[in-house]
Amino acid sequence: MKYLKAFWRVFIREIEIFGSHKSFYRLSLGLPILSFLFFVVLFHNGMPRDMAVAVLDQDDTPLSRQLTRMIDATPSARIAYHITGMAEGERMMKQGKIDAIVYIPDGLEKGIYSATQCDVVAYINDLNLVKNGMLTKDIQTAVTTFSSGIQIQFLMKKGLSEKQAYDQMMPIYFEKHVLFNPYVNYTYYLLSIFLPVMLLIFVVISTIFTIGVELKNGTAGEWYATSGYNILIAVAGKLTPYTVIFFALCMLMNTILFKYVGVPMNGNVPLFFLSGLIFVLAYQAIGVAIVSLLGNLRFALSIGGGYSVLAFTFSGLTFPFLAMDLPLQIFGYIFPLTFYVDIFIDQAMRGAPVIYTVHYVVYMAIFLLLPLILMPRLKRLCTDKKFWGKL
Repeated sequence: MKYLKAFWRVFIREIEIFGSHKSFYRLSLGLPILSFLFFVVLFHNGMPRDMAVAVLDQDDTPLSRQLTRMIDATPSARIAYHITGMAEGERMMKQGKIDAIVYIPDGLEKGIYSATQCDVVAYINDLNLVKNGMLTKDIQTAVTTFSSGIQIQFLMKKGLSEKQAYDQMMPIYFEKHVLFNPYVNYTYYLLSIFLPVMLLIFVVISTIFTIGVELKNGTAGEWYATSGYNILIAVAGKLTPYTVIFFALCMLMNTILFKYVGVPMNGNVPLFFLSGLIFVLAYQAIGVAIVSLLGNLRFALSIGGGYSVLAFTFSGLTFPFLAMDLPLQIFGYIFPLTFYVDIFIDQAMRGAPVIYTVHYVVYMAIFLLLPLILMPRLKRLCTDKKFWGKL
């Protein structure tokens, strides 16, 4: 009962501090919500479409114009310009007006009717890997479909049925099934990592700021005394309001992803919610550890921000985790986001059985031990005045 009253005193004190400082509103509510909205608006299209393409058609025949129309009909390409020379196309690409040039040589139709091979060349800007990949795939698909249609017509003129002509042209058929992101939607792919990254950044920064301000303002002794001189209760009472806020933001994040964006949820919902709570607590624990080790608000905020941003790089979602060198794989394990991404993929996308996911929750929970190890150090910061008043 004594500990509960002490916890309540610290909790109420933190609520009063929260209500009287705009910085706490911004760090724990305003900026996280704004960051969520920013990325949702930024990626609302799902995938790049109608990227400008220039065509240099030196053949200018019905067949070359049909090929141009087929390229224009693809999702990613839009024939925006018909140019008269490669120099013009090169200039437009350097100016950023187009992302690709399709060169159709003179004699295309004549070569097709005489059964000789003709080359259609695409020059694609490779500075943006996403644009390059989408345009390469769609232009190649359009040209391949165009070529296949012509070959089928030739074979049918020789007396083969449409099915026989198709089978002869393509004796081996490759059938692809995209299992977990069938729409190839970049919104699903990018928002599922950007939103948790923004959440963890504000969790770490707000945790460091909340404790660091006590040291900076010289009120750490008062905070510690309010807890009945129990550092565990002091930390728990101070961080509980923010745990509630950030867990609510985590639920808002998931609501945006699953209800508004339409990311599939194929797994265990209670396990996913539990992982969200452990995710928030783990990064709060890291924030406590950083400020306890450094004892300096400005330095701790700098280290906490750098550490938080690195989580995106080593999450394994954009660059395969198993393809990293072993030292980098080991380094990736110091970020709870690595395990949260595994949980998200397993439960939301794959619908994997709980037994194959629950150990990731345990790995995240290990980070909760960090503050316990550093409680003696934090207690010293709260009781030794030489650590107070530093920026």
